[in-house]
Amino acid sequence: MVRQLRKYSKEFKEESAKLAISYGNINKAADELGIPRPTLHEWVNKVKATGGYENDSGLFQPVNVAKVLEENKELKKRLARLEQEKLILKKAATYFARELE
Repeated sequence: MVRQLRKYSKEFKEESAKLAISYGNINKAADELGIPRPTLHEWVNKVKATGGYENDSGLFQPVNVAKVLEENKELKKRLARLEQEKLILKKAATYFARELE
């Protein structure tokens, strides 16, 4: 008996790997998705090993962790600044509301 090879889209591989990781049970996810277990194990292992998902060429790309951490740091700074500005505006609005009374 000859098994026919199936081609899976990049999006399907990505979502299947995410689902299997969130399930915590790769075999169960593979059975539900109708994917051979070894295939899904391979996708999940590549995702876990590289921290990334595949690109258009079908290869898995590592996520640039340093870049993500730097971006996260900058976003936290921006959030803190915006929260401080919001607090200042709230205090100013309260002050002027009292002045109008």
